[in-house]
Amino acid sequence: MKFLKEYRDSRLAGEILEKIKKISKKPVKFMEVCGTHTVSIFRHGIREILPDNITLISGPGCPVCVTPNRHIDEAVALCRLPEVILATFGDMMKVPGSKSSLAAEKALGADIRIVYSTMDAVDIAVNNPEKEVVFFGIGFETTSPTIAAAVLRAEREGLKNFSVLGAQKLIPQAIRALLENNEVGINGFILPGHVSALIGIKPYEFIAQDFGIPAVIIGFEPVDILQGILMLVKQVESGTARVEIQYSRGVPPEGNPHAMKVLFTVFEPGDALWRGIGTIPGTGLRIREEYQKYDAVKKFGIEVAESREHPGCRCGEVLRGLITPLQCGLYGKACLPEQPVGPCMVSVEGTCAAYYKYGKRG
Repeated sequence: MKFLKEYRDSRLAGEILEKIKKISKKPVKFMEVCGTHTVSIFRHGIREILPDNITLISGPGCPVCVTPNRHIDEAVALCRLPEVILATFGDMMKVPGSKSSLAAEKALGADIRIVYSTMDAVDIAVNNPEKEVVFFGIGFETTSPTIAAAVLRAEREGLKNFSVLGAQKLIPQAIRALLENNEVGINGFILPGHVSALIGIKPYEFIAQDFGIPAVIIGFEPVDILQGILMLVKQVESGTARVEIQYSRGVPPEGNPHAMKVLFTVFEPGDALWRGIGTIPGTGLRIREEYQKYDAVKKFGIEVAESREHPGCRCGEVLRGLITPLQCGLYGKACLPEQPVGPCMVSVEGTCAAYYKYGKRG
């Protein structure tokens, strides 16, 4: 298959790996900020074959994982309203909130429906005019334009029973926050392919310009990842810093201007609360004033008590790259995929779930 078989070529991967070993001398930490990269790195055993001086760490690249308990609690409060049908992506069901989860609420009788796209949620609203349909919107720049498109469709069709519980986030300024905190000592970034296909290269330029750190937008196959790491190593060893695109077959430098125009027609940047990181200015998306009738929190006047985290959960530290899941006392014991304590064990893109699935048990 074009662009798949070629990027799983073991001979080519081996050649790139030998180049990395030959060139790489300095001890470095490279952070991936995409859950798909996290899973692919584990699936293909990338960590195990790299030289010992190269450490890969996982950052806040899983949208389910970075969604704070406050938004889970708001979703729980909304689904308890008898007139509401809550539509959500499936991996949000088991994420524990402060006191409950959507899976627990569904078991108690709440009308919660798993959808595969935002348009599915709009269709539910069309087919159930006597109900209020709320879409629980999470995600980064990849899925956020589709949420905006759903709002625009609802506006076009005059739907009064559709709204969005928004919890979307923007990646670049979260990377800035990680660099400003400088807790981990990151030497390079493996930048997300999916997000970058939307936003292009320009929003990342500050990484090299302001912090002097290399960054490469990388694809998801093993050859992609190794080639991207080689590009990072070359920058580190030469003492240069720039943002490059390895994943050129999927990411145009300008991104997708049409999708971004749709996104910012409905949403505007605002402050956002990130699990484990805190509030980061300009990293959230709030519905613009002219579309606020589609804001579920305002529409239903939802207020939740102060959210709380499980006292033993260390997902926040995992998301900042400070620890691995193996350093959490709950991992693989009280926190398991079938009974997760934190979101990093829930999502298929979560670091804890990837560690567990691919056999990292301690």
